[in-house]
Amino acid sequence: MKRITGALAAATVAAALLTGCGTTEEPSGGTASGAPATGGPVTYTDARGKAVTLDTPATRVVGLEWGEVEMLVTLGVQPVGVADIKGYDTWNTAAKLDGTARDVGTRGEPSIDSIAALKPDLVVMGSDLAGTAAAQLEKFAPVLVTRGSDASRNLDRMRDDFNLIATAVGRTDTAKQVLADFDAAVAAGRQKIADAGAAGKYFAIADGWMEGSAVNIRMFGGGALVSQVGIALGLQNAWTGEVDPAWGLGQTDVEGLKVLQDRDLRFFYNASDGTDVFATGLKDNAIWKSLPFVRQNRLHRMPDGIWTFGGPLSCRQYLDELVKVYTL
Repeated sequence: MKRITGALAAATVAAALLTGCGTTEEPSGGTASGAPATGGPVTYTDARGKAVTLDTPATRVVGLEWGEVEMLVTLGVQPVGVADIKGYDTWNTAAKLDGTARDVGTRGEPSIDSIAALKPDLVVMGSDLAGTAAAQLEKFAPVLVTRGSDASRNLDRMRDDFNLIATAVGRTDTAKQVLADFDAAVAAGRQKIADAGAAGKYFAIADGWMEGSAVNIRMFGGGALVSQVGIALGLQNAWTGEVDPAWGLGQTDVEGLKVLQDRDLRFFYNASDGTDVFATGLKDNAIWKSLPFVRQNRLHRMPDGIWTFGGPLSCRQYLDELVKVYTL
Protein backbone atom coordinates (compact mmCIF):
# COMPACT_ATOMS: atom_id res chain seq x y z
CA MET A 1 0.00 0.00 0.00
CA LYS A 2 1.36 3.41 -0.97
CA ARG A 3 1.56 5.93 1.84
CA ILE A 4 2.33 9.62 1.97
CA THR A 5 5.56 10.21 3.81
CA GLY A 6 7.04 13.27 5.49
CA ALA A 7 6.84 14.71 8.97
CA LEU A 8 4.29 17.32 9.96
CA ALA A 9 5.19 20.38 11.99
CA ALA A 10 6.18 19.48 15.55
CA ALA A 11 3.23 21.35 16.96
CA THR A 12 0.75 19.08 15.19
CA VAL A 13 2.19 15.60 14.93
CA ALA A 14 2.14 13.35 17.97
CA ALA A 15 -1.23 12.40 19.32
CA ALA A 16 0.28 12.56 22.78
CA LEU A 17 0.90 16.24 22.24
CA LEU A 18 -2.26 17.18 20.42
CA THR A 19 -4.71 17.28 23.27
CA GLY A 20 -8.14 18.81 23.60
CA CYS A 21 -11.18 18.66 25.80
CA GLY A 22 -14.92 18.79 25.54
CA THR A 23 -18.47 17.92 26.35
CA THR A 24 -20.73 15.34 24.80
CA GLU A 25 -23.47 17.89 24.16
CA GLU A 26 -23.59 19.82 20.91
CA PRO A 27 -23.71 23.62 21.32
CA SER A 28 -26.51 25.65 19.79
CA GLY A 29 -25.82 26.39 16.15
CA GLY A 30 -24.64 22.80 15.79
CA THR A 31 -24.26 20.34 12.95
CA ALA A 32 -26.35 21.33 9.94
CA SER A 33 -27.17 17.82 8.72
CA GLY A 34 -29.60 17.84 5.83
CA ALA A 35 -28.98 21.49 4.89
CA PRO A 36 -29.19 21.70 1.08
CA ALA A 37 -26.11 22.54 -0.94
CA THR A 38 -26.19 25.14 -3.67
CA GLY A 39 -25.88 23.77 -7.20
CA GLY A 40 -23.78 24.68 -10.21
CA PRO A 41 -20.03 25.18 -10.52
CA VAL A 42 -18.12 26.46 -7.50
CA THR A 43 -14.68 28.03 -7.45
CA TYR A 44 -12.41 28.33 -4.44
CA THR A 45 -8.88 29.61 -3.90
CA ASP A 46 -7.14 27.67 -1.16
CA ALA A 47 -4.29 28.47 1.22
CA ARG A 48 -1.75 27.75 -1.52
CA GLY A 49 -3.27 30.50 -3.64
CA LYS A 50 -4.48 27.82 -6.06
CA ALA A 51 -7.85 28.42 -7.72
CA VAL A 52 -9.95 25.30 -8.35
CA THR A 53 -13.33 25.06 -10.06
CA LEU A 54 -15.63 22.12 -9.35
CA ASP A 55 -18.48 21.37 -11.76
CA THR A 56 -20.77 20.85 -8.77
CA PRO A 57 -20.30 21.28 -5.00
CA ALA A 58 -18.29 18.44 -3.51
CA THR A 59 -20.24 15.67 -1.78
CA ARG A 60 -17.75 12.77 -1.57
CA VAL A 61 -15.14 14.44 0.60
CA VAL A 62 -12.13 13.00 2.41
CA GLY A 63 -10.83 14.95 5.43
CA LEU A 64 -7.23 14.50 6.57
CA GLU A 65 -7.18 16.83 9.59
CA TRP A 66 -9.64 16.78 12.48
CA GLY A 67 -10.42 20.49 12.52
CA GLU A 68 -11.37 20.34 8.85
CA VAL A 69 -13.39 17.15 9.40
CA GLU A 70 -15.30 18.95 12.15
CA MET A 71 -16.01 21.82 9.77
CA LEU A 72 -17.35 19.46 7.11
CA VAL A 73 -19.71 17.74 9.54
CA THR A 74 -20.83 21.09 10.93
CA LEU A 75 -21.76 22.11 7.39
CA GLY A 76 -23.83 18.95 6.94
CA VAL A 77 -21.31 16.94 4.93
CA GLN A 78 -20.38 13.56 6.39
CA PRO A 79 -16.94 12.70 4.92
CA VAL A 80 -16.54 9.43 3.06
CA GLY A 81 -13.00 9.15 4.45
CA VAL A 82 -11.30 10.46 7.59
CA ALA A 83 -7.74 10.13 8.85
CA ASP A 84 -7.66 8.32 12.22
CA ILE A 85 -11.37 8.02 12.97
CA LYS A 86 -10.76 6.59 16.45
CA GLY A 87 -8.60 9.59 17.31
CA TYR A 88 -11.20 11.99 15.97
CA ASP A 89 -13.94 10.38 18.04
CA THR A 90 -11.74 10.68 21.15
CA TRP A 91 -10.51 14.24 20.71
CA ASN A 92 -13.36 15.99 18.91
CA THR A 93 -16.92 15.68 20.20
CA ALA A 94 -18.22 18.92 18.66
CA ALA A 95 -19.40 17.40 15.37
CA LYS A 96 -19.90 13.65 15.42
CA LEU A 97 -19.28 11.26 12.57
CA ASP A 98 -22.24 9.05 11.65
CA GLY A 99 -20.24 5.83 11.27
CA THR A 100 -20.20 5.74 7.47
CA ALA A 101 -16.70 7.18 6.92
CA ARG A 102 -13.79 4.91 6.05
CA ASP A 103 -10.51 5.26 7.94
CA VAL A 104 -7.73 6.33 5.55
CA GLY A 105 -4.70 6.06 7.84
CA THR A 106 -3.08 8.57 10.12
CA ARG A 107 -3.12 12.34 9.78
CA GLY A 108 0.62 12.39 9.27
CA GLU A 109 0.69 9.45 6.85
CA PRO A 110 -2.67 8.87 5.16
CA SER A 111 -3.01 6.02 2.66
CA ILE A 112 -3.06 7.01 -1.02
CA ASP A 113 -4.69 3.71 -1.99
CA SER A 114 -7.45 4.01 0.62
CA ILE A 115 -8.27 7.56 -0.45
CA ALA A 116 -8.26 6.73 -4.17
CA ALA A 117 -10.55 3.74 -3.63
CA LEU A 118 -13.22 6.05 -2.24
CA LYS A 119 -13.34 8.02 -5.50
CA PRO A 120 -13.66 11.37 -3.72
CA ASP A 121 -14.60 14.55 -5.52
CA LEU A 122 -12.55 16.56 -2.98
CA VAL A 123 -9.75 15.95 -0.47
CA VAL A 124 -9.41 18.52 2.32
CA MET A 125 -6.14 18.89 4.24
CA GLY A 126 -4.18 21.38 6.34
CA SER A 127 -1.15 23.23 5.03
CA ASP A 128 1.31 21.13 7.07
CA LEU A 129 0.53 18.04 4.99
CA ALA A 130 0.17 19.79 1.64
CA GLY A 131 3.86 19.85 0.77
CA THR A 132 4.13 16.07 0.76
CA ALA A 133 0.58 15.03 -0.12
CA ALA A 134 -1.21 17.49 -2.38
CA ALA A 135 0.60 16.64 -5.62
CA GLN A 136 0.05 12.90 -5.12
CA LEU A 137 -3.63 13.30 -4.33
CA GLU A 138 -4.30 15.72 -7.18
CA LYS A 139 -3.56 12.91 -9.63
CA PHE A 140 -7.06 11.57 -8.97
CA ALA A 141 -9.06 14.23 -7.04
CA PRO A 142 -9.22 17.99 -6.47
CA VAL A 143 -7.51 19.11 -3.27
CA LEU A 144 -8.41 21.93 -0.90
CA VAL A 145 -5.65 23.11 1.45
CA THR A 146 -6.63 25.17 4.48
CA ARG A 147 -4.31 27.46 6.42
CA GLY A 148 -4.85 25.29 9.51
CA SER A 149 -3.46 27.80 12.00
CA ASP A 150 -2.02 31.32 12.11
CA ALA A 151 -1.08 32.68 15.52
CA SER A 152 -1.29 36.25 14.25
CA ARG A 153 -5.05 35.96 13.56
CA ASN A 154 -6.28 32.55 14.56
CA LEU A 155 -9.97 33.24 15.12
CA ASP A 156 -10.22 35.06 11.79
CA ARG A 157 -8.17 32.29 10.19
CA MET A 158 -10.62 29.71 11.55
CA ARG A 159 -13.48 31.65 9.99
CA ASP A 160 -11.61 31.86 6.67
CA ASP A 161 -10.97 28.10 6.62
CA PHE A 162 -14.60 27.39 7.48
CA ASN A 163 -15.90 29.67 4.74
CA LEU A 164 -13.40 28.17 2.26
CA ILE A 165 -14.66 24.65 2.91
CA ALA A 166 -18.27 25.88 2.81
CA THR A 167 -17.68 27.32 -0.66
CA ALA A 168 -16.31 24.01 -1.96
CA VAL A 169 -19.28 22.01 -0.63
CA GLY A 170 -21.92 24.61 -1.53
CA ARG A 171 -22.91 25.38 2.07
CA THR A 172 -22.10 29.09 2.36
CA ASP A 173 -25.53 29.94 3.81
CA THR A 174 -25.03 27.35 6.53
CA ALA A 175 -21.58 28.74 7.28
CA LYS A 176 -22.97 32.25 7.69
CA GLN A 177 -25.53 31.02 10.22
CA VAL A 178 -23.01 28.94 12.20
CA LEU A 179 -20.59 31.87 12.42
CA ALA A 180 -23.38 34.28 13.35
CA ASP A 181 -24.39 31.93 16.17
CA PHE A 182 -20.77 31.76 17.32
CA ASP A 183 -20.42 35.54 17.29
CA ALA A 184 -23.61 35.86 19.33
CA ALA A 185 -22.22 33.35 21.86
CA VAL A 186 -18.99 35.34 22.13
CA ALA A 187 -20.90 38.57 22.76
CA ALA A 188 -23.16 36.94 25.34
CA GLY A 189 -20.24 35.23 27.07
CA ARG A 190 -18.21 38.43 27.19
CA GLN A 191 -21.13 40.20 28.83
CA LYS A 192 -21.59 37.42 31.40
CA ILE A 193 -17.90 37.56 32.31
CA ALA A 194 -18.04 41.33 32.63
CA ASP A 195 -21.17 41.12 34.79
CA ALA A 196 -19.35 38.63 37.05
CA GLY A 197 -16.48 41.10 37.52
CA ALA A 198 -14.05 38.75 35.76
CA ALA A 199 -13.15 40.92 32.74
CA GLY A 200 -9.39 41.24 32.46
CA LYS A 201 -8.68 38.18 34.61
CA TYR A 202 -5.72 36.04 33.59
CA PHE A 203 -5.73 32.50 32.27
CA ALA A 204 -3.13 29.99 31.12
CA ILE A 205 -3.78 26.94 28.92
CA ALA A 206 -1.55 23.89 28.62
CA ASP A 207 -1.28 20.22 27.90
CA GLY A 208 1.49 17.86 28.88
CA TRP A 209 3.16 14.50 28.40
CA MET A 210 5.71 12.31 30.10
CA GLU A 211 9.22 11.61 28.83
CA GLY A 212 10.57 9.07 31.25
CA SER A 213 9.96 10.58 34.66
CA ALA A 214 9.96 14.17 33.37
CA VAL A 215 6.81 16.14 32.58
CA ASN A 216 6.97 18.26 29.44
CA ILE A 217 4.45 21.06 29.23
CA ARG A 218 3.11 22.70 26.10
CA MET A 219 1.80 26.21 26.68
CA PHE A 220 -0.81 27.91 24.54
CA GLY A 221 0.27 31.48 23.90
CA GLY A 222 -2.03 34.39 23.12
CA GLY A 223 -2.19 33.47 19.42
CA ALA A 224 -3.32 29.86 19.92
CA LEU A 225 -6.89 29.29 18.78
CA VAL A 226 -8.44 28.55 22.17
CA SER A 227 -6.46 31.39 23.74
CA GLN A 228 -8.04 33.67 21.16
CA VAL A 229 -11.44 32.49 22.37
CA GLY A 230 -10.56 33.51 25.93
CA ILE A 231 -9.26 36.88 24.78
CA ALA A 232 -12.45 37.48 22.78
CA LEU A 233 -14.35 36.96 26.04
CA GLY A 234 -12.39 39.78 27.69
CA LEU A 235 -9.84 37.63 29.51
CA GLN A 236 -6.03 37.86 29.31
CA ASN A 237 -3.53 35.15 28.43
CA ALA A 238 -0.73 35.10 31.00
CA TRP A 239 1.84 33.12 29.02
CA THR A 240 4.46 35.42 27.47
CA GLY A 241 7.13 32.81 26.73
CA GLU A 242 8.36 31.95 23.24
CA VAL A 243 5.80 30.34 20.93
CA ASP A 244 5.82 29.26 17.30
CA PRO A 245 4.28 31.65 14.74
CA ALA A 246 1.80 29.20 13.25
CA TRP A 247 0.15 27.54 16.23
CA GLY A 248 1.07 29.89 19.08
CA LEU A 249 2.47 27.01 21.12
CA GLY A 250 5.55 26.91 23.33
CA GLN A 251 7.27 24.29 25.45
CA THR A 252 8.43 24.50 29.04
CA ASP A 253 8.83 22.44 32.21
CA VAL A 254 7.44 22.87 35.69
CA GLU A 255 10.26 25.27 36.55
CA GLY A 256 9.10 27.52 33.71
CA LEU A 257 5.64 27.79 35.23
CA LYS A 258 6.99 29.87 38.10
CA VAL A 259 6.36 32.98 35.98
CA LEU A 260 2.61 32.39 36.44
CA GLN A 261 2.33 34.17 39.76
CA ASP A 262 -0.83 36.25 39.32
CA ARG A 263 -3.04 35.41 42.28
CA ASP A 264 -6.23 35.41 40.21
CA LEU A 265 -4.87 33.29 37.37
CA ARG A 266 -6.73 30.14 36.39
CA PHE A 267 -4.84 27.29 34.73
CA PHE A 268 -6.70 25.16 32.18
CA TYR A 269 -5.38 21.93 30.76
CA ASN A 270 -6.41 19.08 28.50
CA ALA A 271 -6.11 15.33 28.96
CA SER A 272 -8.64 13.75 26.61
CA ASP A 273 -6.64 10.53 26.27
CA GLY A 274 -7.03 9.91 30.00
CA THR A 275 -3.37 10.61 30.78
CA ASP A 276 -3.48 13.43 33.32
CA VAL A 277 0.19 14.28 33.84
CA PHE A 278 -0.64 17.32 35.94
CA ALA A 279 -2.54 15.23 38.47
CA THR A 280 -0.14 12.26 38.47
CA GLY A 281 3.28 13.35 37.21
CA LEU A 282 3.42 16.53 39.29
CA LYS A 283 1.45 15.61 42.39
CA ASP A 284 4.59 15.35 44.52
CA ASN A 285 6.56 18.14 42.83
CA ALA A 286 7.40 20.94 45.26
CA ILE A 287 7.53 23.64 42.60
CA TRP A 288 4.15 22.62 41.22
CA LYS A 289 2.55 22.56 44.66
CA SER A 290 3.94 26.04 45.41
CA LEU A 291 2.32 27.74 42.41
CA PRO A 292 -0.53 30.11 43.37
CA PHE A 293 -3.09 28.56 41.01
CA VAL A 294 -2.40 25.11 42.47
CA ARG A 295 -2.48 26.26 46.10
CA GLN A 296 -5.73 28.17 45.55
CA ASN A 297 -7.42 25.38 43.58
CA ARG A 298 -7.62 27.43 40.37
CA LEU A 299 -6.60 24.40 38.32
CA HIS A 300 -9.15 23.21 35.75
CA ARG A 301 -9.05 20.04 33.70
CA MET A 302 -11.27 20.74 30.73
CA PRO A 303 -13.92 18.15 29.87
CA ASP A 304 -12.63 15.52 27.48
CA GLY A 305 -13.27 15.89 23.77
CA ILE A 306 -12.93 19.61 23.04
CA TRP A 307 -10.46 19.82 20.16
CA THR A 308 -8.17 22.78 20.77
CA PHE A 309 -7.44 23.13 17.03
CA GLY A 310 -11.01 22.82 15.75
CA GLY A 311 -13.73 24.83 14.06
CA PRO A 312 -16.62 27.00 15.27
CA LEU A 313 -18.27 24.26 17.33
CA SER A 314 -15.08 23.27 19.18
CA CYS A 315 -14.42 26.94 19.85
CA ARG A 316 -17.98 27.21 21.18
CA GLN A 317 -17.39 24.29 23.53
CA TYR A 318 -14.25 25.94 24.87
CA LEU A 319 -16.07 29.26 25.18
CA ASP A 320 -18.87 27.70 27.20
CA GLU A 321 -16.43 26.10 29.63
CA LEU A 322 -14.51 29.36 30.13
CA VAL A 323 -17.72 31.28 30.77
CA LYS A 324 -18.87 28.64 33.25
CA VAL A 325 -15.62 28.77 35.21
CA TYR A 326 -15.37 32.56 35.36
CA THR A 327 -19.01 33.15 36.27
CA LEU A 328 -19.42 30.60 39.06
